[in-house]
Amino acid sequence: MEATQEIDFLNILLPLVVVIFIIAISVFLLNQHFQKNLYRQKLEQEELQNKYQKELLQSNIEAQESERKRIAKDLHDELGATLSIARMHLVRLEQMHPSLESKGLSLGNVRSIIESSISSVRQISHHLMPTQLEAFGLIRALQSMVDQINESKQIEIDLSVPSNPTKFSWEKELSLYRIFMELIQNTLKHSKATKIDINYSEDWEHVFIEFKDNGIGLPKETIHGLGLKSMEARIKSIGGSLEFIQGDGFNARLRAPI
Repeated sequence: MEATQEIDFLNILLPLVVVIFIIAISVFLLNQHFQKNLYRQKLEQEELQNKYQKELLQSNIEAQESERKRIAKDLHDELGATLSIARMHLVRLEQMHPSLESKGLSLGNVRSIIESSISSVRQISHHLMPTQLEAFGLIRALQSMVDQINESKQIEIDLSVPSNPTKFSWEKELSLYRIFMELIQNTLKHSKATKIDINYSEDWEHVFIEFKDNGIGLPKETIHGLGLKSMEARIKSIGGSLEFIQGDGFNARLRAPI
């Protein structure tokens, strides 16, 4: 009798255990599925947020460059042209009235000031929107800039580039050019260096830039300054990374996708 009752109890208990086990497994699987969906949604939200931030950053940079281009054009076409006309009139006045010099009216000095202003306007216009970059591409523009700096004899720059570099979009080349300029400007202003080594290289996936000078490095306030933050924003806008290396001098390493 007792054996029969035990068998009946087991016959009731076993299906109940099986049902509880199935429910537990189902709850576990549902929880796993819910966690995966939650994680996927979180990743999608982060991706959308990153995409929005990148697009916003790119939009800001494009607006800045558009304004730079407008100002450069106005300087070159309007102010530069006006100064050139003023210079022509002065030259004509000097030719027509050479006696003015003997009376203490130094038109030659005024002409020199105007010529210096014309040169400054051209230089500012070039920095705002480098014409060589637009005409010949990044590498030619960099080599031209390095040649000009080396001719000044203030510092020596050794630029190493591949023989057949990749041609990037205008936006990416402009960002890389601005970063190059900011790195060199930081060395010239703060590092007290006599030599800069720049190595520009590529593989099938990335472009790499290694920048190193032999100076004293940058002050701490410069590391967190507007110029370096601007570089970080530019490299982020093209999906790259920028790292400042601790050690002697001012050292930076840049990587950007091709």
